[in-house]
Amino acid sequence: METPDNAAQPGHDAADAGAAETPTGVAAQDWAKASADPQYRAAVVDLLGALAYGELAAFERLAEDAKLAPTLADKAELAKMASAEFHHFEQLRDRLAAVGAEPTEAMDPFVAALDGFHRQTAPSDWLEGLVKAYVGDSIASDFYREVAARLDGDTRRLVLGVLDDTGHASFAVEKVRAAIEADPRVGGRLALWARRLMGEALSQSQRVVADRDALSTMLVGGVADGFDLAEVGRMFSRITEAHTKRMAALGLAA
Repeated sequence: METPDNAAQPGHDAADAGAAETPTGVAAQDWAKASADPQYRAAVVDLLGALAYGELAAFERLAEDAKLAPTLADKAELAKMASAEFHHFEQLRDRLAAVGAEPTEAMDPFVAALDGFHRQTAPSDWLEGLVKAYVGDSIASDFYREVAARLDGDTRRLVLGVLDDTGHASFAVEKVRAAIEADPRVGGRLALWARRLMGEALSQSQRVVADRDALSTMLVGGVADGFDLAEVGRMFSRITEAHTKRMAALGLAA
C-alpha cells in the first residue's frame, strides 16, 4: 500500500527501475512456460499463498482498526480500504485455484508467522494502527515488488496489481502528520513504535522465506534468475532505505 505522493513512495524505485529493463530468463516467459519447472511452480504457489493470507489479514485488521476511528468519516474510509484488500485476496485466491493449487492449503503455512506478527504488534490506539499499516504493509509491499521482478509475466502482473495502493498510505500520512502538528510529543512515541515495527516486519519476512524451501531457493538463485545471497542483502538494504524515507514522510525520525 504505497502513497501516491512520489516523495513518500520510495519502495517503487528499485522495482520500477527493474521493470524498465528488458526482461530475461523467467521474467521473459509466461506462466505456461515457466511453470514447467516444478520447483518454480512450488515457489510461486508459496508466494501467492503468503500474499493471499496477507491480504486477508489486512482486511481483518482494517475492519478492527475502524472500531478505533475517531470520526464516522474515518470509519467509512477504513471500511472502503478493507473492501479493496478483500478484493485483492479474491484475485489471489482465484489465481491459486486456476493454477491447480488449493487456496487454503497454499495459505496455511504462513498463518502462524503472520498471525504472530500481528499479535506482537497490536496497536494500542488509532495512531499506532495507522503507522502500523503504513510502515508494516509498505515493507511487505517492497519485498514482494522486489521478488516480482524475477517472476514470469503473468504472475508478475498479478502480484503488482494486488500491491496497488488502497488509499491507506496517503490517509495515514495525512492523519499522523496532523496529530504530530497538534501535539509534537506524539512524534517520539510513534517513532519508537515504527522502529519496532520495522524490526518485527523484517524478522517475520526472513522467517517466512527460511521456512519454505522452494521460496528460499528461488530468492538465493537456485531457480532460474533468482537473487543470489549478495543481492538478498542489497534487497534488504533497499527496503531499509525506503523505510527511512517513509518515516520522513510521516514526520518521524527513523
